[in-house]
Amino acid sequence: MVPWRRRWQGPGLARLWGFCCLVLGSWRALLACPAPCTCSATRIWCSEPAPGIVSFPVLERSAGRENITDIYIANQRKLESINNNEVGLYVGLKNLTVVDSGLKFVSRQAFLKNTNLQYINFSRNKLSSLYKKTFRHLNLSDLILEDNPFKCSCDVMWIKIFQETKFSNTETQDFYCINDNNKRIPLLDLQIPNCGLPSANVSVYNLTVVEGKSITLYCEATGVPSPNVSWVVTNLVSKHESNTSKNPASLTIRNVSSKDSGIRISCIAENIVGEDQASADLVVFFAPNITFIEPPTPDHHWCIPFTVKGNPKPSLQWFHEGAILNESEYICTKIHVSNQSEYHGCLQLDNPTHLNNGAYTLLAKNEYGEDEKRVYAHFMSGPEDESGPFVDPDPYDYGTTPNDIGDTTNNSNQITSTDVSNKENEDSITVYVVVGIAALVCTGLVIMLIILKFGKHSKFGMKGPSSVISNDDDSASPLHHISNGSNTPSSSEGGPDAVIIGMTKIPVIENPQYFGITNSQLKPDTCGN
Repeated sequence: MVPWRRRWQGPGLARLWGFCCLVLGSWRALLACPAPCTCSATRIWCSEPAPGIVSFPVLERSAGRENITDIYIANQRKLESINNNEVGLYVGLKNLTVVDSGLKFVSRQAFLKNTNLQYINFSRNKLSSLYKKTFRHLNLSDLILEDNPFKCSCDVMWIKIFQETKFSNTETQDFYCINDNNKRIPLLDLQIPNCGLPSANVSVYNLTVVEGKSITLYCEATGVPSPNVSWVVTNLVSKHESNTSKNPASLTIRNVSSKDSGIRISCIAENIVGEDQASADLVVFFAPNITFIEPPTPDHHWCIPFTVKGNPKPSLQWFHEGAILNESEYICTKIHVSNQSEYHGCLQLDNPTHLNNGAYTLLAKNEYGEDEKRVYAHFMSGPEDESGPFVDPDPYDYGTTPNDIGDTTNNSNQITSTDVSNKENEDSITVYVVVGIAALVCTGLVIMLIILKFGKHSKFGMKGPSSVISNDDDSASPLHHISNGSNTPSSSEGGPDAVIIGMTKIPVIENPQYFGITNSQLKPDTCGN
């Protein structure tokens, strides 16, 4: 058996290494990676001290720069600065590490375009100062600055504040600064006079104005060193001008538009230690404006959709054919979405009929004015339409619109007099059939009443003379029945011992042993007199 090492020696191993080098070389050529560094599709790392790099690594081909998310630099003693025109090329960068290098300076706008940055590590470099403004717009989870010879000045006080607010006492980093006597002082113990955070305050926090008017907002900033003031008016449509050369600073908004209602205006006071911010919400009062309304659409319910803007919130009133529409549980206004001073809703109708067809007018009103819009609604055809006699709609046509009803220019939709005559004949036949059935039912009821009345004297009944035992002395016999006082002509026939059942006489022979007594012992019937 050939040993493993021997199998991988010789020409085969050489070919394998040649193939790997070819692949790596092709990838390197594709990205145009800087010579001292190694690159992949998403990462650049430069850790070899020789020959090293003297500036921030930049891919020669711009095609792959946006995919780079991680850059790792270590042991680069000749790398001293980071500028915006270098690191700003990697807009997708998330993690940046520069450690054990000669970094001395980071530009104020170095990361202006790197808004995705989350992690920065500048440990063990030669940084003596670092601007807070460089990192202000970033949402950093970690900023590691350990073992840098920061100069004890007001310029690095923001690092102390950042550490106190970002980390707990057990997670503090090894920050220190060097004073004028070249003594190392822990940054957490640093106290510098006339060096503190600024403060900002606005004149009002709810700025109210009527549309078309002008208004001015003031911001007072205090702090040492003296802070600079700036206004943040993102998305403000109305014309505005600011004055930050005086304290308090001012912002004047002219001819205020209703589109600016709900916008937040911020005043920022900033110095080298940090910044403070105060904000005011702009509230614009304006008359209602119905920006959207459409004919009804069938959903779970019929709905006439609309959108209304107005501040204060406008009251809504619907009219049907010019008359006030009284809302109920079957017809009501629903507001589904409200955003600042904009309201989206619909007039909801539950199972409307042809009586609900017609023009619907929406009136929106508040103390600053009113607006109205009209829309026509057609839910179904009625018995008498304005275009002619009632037409039964196609049972498979669920999308009928007003334009589909009453088109007199289309002869295929017209009803001829022959069709009307046929309809009347069918109605007459229906009436005759109903009357005939009713007559048959009445006749049957009369016949049944006659049968019930005269059926009492039928020969099949048990009514009439009672069964009689010819011997009057046999009244004690269980076969003896008391007569009702009337005898039929045939009652005397058939012998003394006979029973008449109906119209038939049946002879009866009594058994004296059954009764246990003789005829002489029986008393006469007292009901026979």
